[in-house]
Amino acid sequence: MSGQRKRNFKIEAFKHRVELDPKYAEKTWKLLEHAIHEIYSHNASGLSFEELYRNAYNMVLHKYGEKLYSGLVNTMTGHLKEISKSIEAAKGGLFLEELNRKWGDHNKALQMIRDILMYMDRTFVPTSHKTPVHELGLNLWRDNIIHSYKIQTRLLNTLLELVHRERTGEVINRGLMRNIIKMLMDLGPSVYQEDFEKPFLEVSANFYSVESQQFIESCDCGEYLKKAERRLNEEIERVSHYLDAKSETKITNVVEKEMIANHMQRLVHMENSGLVNMLVDDKYEDLGRMYTLFRRVPDGLPTIKDVMTSHLRETGKQLVTDPERLKDPVDFVQRLLDEKDKHDKIISLAFTNDKTFQNALNSSFEFFINLNPRSPEFISLFVDEKLRKGLKGVSEDEVEIVLDKVMMLFRYLQEKDVFEKYYKQHLAKRLLSGKSLSEDAERSLIVKLKTECGYQFTSKLEGMFTDMKTSQDTMQGFMTSQSMEPKDKDSPNLTVQVLTTGSWPTQASATCNLPAEILGVCEKFRTYYLGTHTGRRLSWQTNMGTADLKATFGKGQKHDLNVSTHQMCILMLFNSSDCLGYKEIEQATEIPASDLKRCLQSLACVKGKNVLRKEPMSKDIGEDDLFFFNDKFTSKLHRVKIGTVVAQKESEPEKQETRQRVEEDRKPQIEAAIVRIMKSRRVLDHNNIVAEVTKQLQSRFLPNPVVIKKRMESLIEREFLERDKVDRKLYRYLA
Repeated sequence: MSGQRKRNFKIEAFKHRVELDPKYAEKTWKLLEHAIHEIYSHNASGLSFEELYRNAYNMVLHKYGEKLYSGLVNTMTGHLKEISKSIEAAKGGLFLEELNRKWGDHNKALQMIRDILMYMDRTFVPTSHKTPVHELGLNLWRDNIIHSYKIQTRLLNTLLELVHRERTGEVINRGLMRNIIKMLMDLGPSVYQEDFEKPFLEVSANFYSVESQQFIESCDCGEYLKKAERRLNEEIERVSHYLDAKSETKITNVVEKEMIANHMQRLVHMENSGLVNMLVDDKYEDLGRMYTLFRRVPDGLPTIKDVMTSHLRETGKQLVTDPERLKDPVDFVQRLLDEKDKHDKIISLAFTNDKTFQNALNSSFEFFINLNPRSPEFISLFVDEKLRKGLKGVSEDEVEIVLDKVMMLFRYLQEKDVFEKYYKQHLAKRLLSGKSLSEDAERSLIVKLKTECGYQFTSKLEGMFTDMKTSQDTMQGFMTSQSMEPKDKDSPNLTVQVLTTGSWPTQASATCNLPAEILGVCEKFRTYYLGTHTGRRLSWQTNMGTADLKATFGKGQKHDLNVSTHQMCILMLFNSSDCLGYKEIEQATEIPASDLKRCLQSLACVKGKNVLRKEPMSKDIGEDDLFFFNDKFTSKLHRVKIGTVVAQKESEPEKQETRQRVEEDRKPQIEAAIVRIMKSRRVLDHNNIVAEVTKQLQSRFLPNPVVIKKRMESLIEREFLERDKVDRKLYRYLA
């Protein structure tokens, strides 16, 4: 076989054309047209879909695609016109049901027709740029049914009426609504938007405009917000049940505009129930609702913030300038803390800790706390009260909470150096009298102050603690040295605290003549101390000491009296005399008049502590008064503590003196800042120097521009700076 030659076969075409039946196209179309009628008449079960598909396939193959397509359009249009009449004829509530039923039928029919004409859909339609069968069916439904002049308006009105009925509390067939709305969406976004959504939003705006007006006239602010919130939630729910998800933003915007944005000002300022009332009455739920709703509209939160800020500033201003409130510094500060706690809680619970509101709260507190120039003094007095006695029996954690709250107020102070001045005085008294609650609490506050203001702010305060510890060691050494010497049993015991000059707020040593018995033991301590330390000087601060005296009254009644050093000097004069005049006491002790009068007041005018008797009897001390040892003094207590009558706050002259000392202390700080700035910048104009000095020093105090100018002039005199020869506003640093 392999040797056999291969033979080529050739298949030739027919020599004559096959003639197609001239009536082929018409006959085939008639078959297909009949099938479409049967499908629409629900008689599709008797059809052979395979045969129908083949017929449609052959028509396209034989170039009769156009006839097939136009026949489909005409047939479908005819059926839809009939369907349209059927829907139009439906009465009342049956209208939507009929429309929904026919829409379902049309979709099923469309699916079958599409299956039959699949070949045409895949080949003829794309090449001739026709609309695909399914889309064609939707377009024809839109044009012949939805846009039928007898159906279009009726459909819209029916849908809007159902929404209105639902808004007024009726129950509607949501499933049917969902189907109809989905039909509009299936027909294309423009159909849904133009035929339903746009009119729906307009009608809704009118509805909520009218309703909000009714509510605002008849409800208080809290009730109104509840109704607005409920309406908003209803619309969101409505969208989820039967509207396009994209409609949610649009319809909520309508509700927000009509019910909230248009009435914001009236709501926040509503008499007896607006924002201020909510703040005053701690209505966290209502405030939270207002915050949530107002946050949804432009300028909503700034509206709340502005009203809250102006209320806070007004309330705070009244708080810090009310003369009645200024009588009790501790109560003054406690009210500030209560106000801060109250609004912190509101911002936390109602305003989701919104930073904008926290900043508004802080700026308001800073504004009004500095309206009262005595705020630094009062805050220090508050700390003094709490660390002296106010927190006994409480845990360390609770102490920390109070100290943290105080630090919050401290941050608002513009004159932190004034607070430091007072705090140093109050701390000194606590430490020297041994009346501090605990060293841990004291040191905790100093750590907080250091964190806030730097180590320079607290270095002297820490030095005070160091002195207290060193004094204990010094006293142990002194006691040991004294125990080796023979001792008189009646000689007084002495405890000395050695304070470093500069660390403590000591005034110029007030003159006071100590009793001879005391002078002897003081001299012994001086000899011991100067013998163990070289190059030091001691001066006695008698105005800061205390003493325990043993006293015997009429009928042999004995008491231990705890008094100040000045009071001791006065009382010991009565060992040798039963009656002394004011002038005699002043001459013998040389205690300054203001201190002497307060001491005598404490000893003669305070009920239960009057170990002296005064003639004439009155609360004030006069220069012609006589004082007697009070033989008839009695007390249930064996140990009687006699405090010095002293104003809790500073008197006006003391306040002026403290202010003067603060101003003096500021001068070198301002000069140092100017020199630092000029050293790095070399040349700078006046305004920029003032701005930079203020920036550098604002953590301690706000320097006065006039004072800065004076310090610059002082530096020019001392040749640290010079003015520019041409531009007098320019300053140069002289190296």
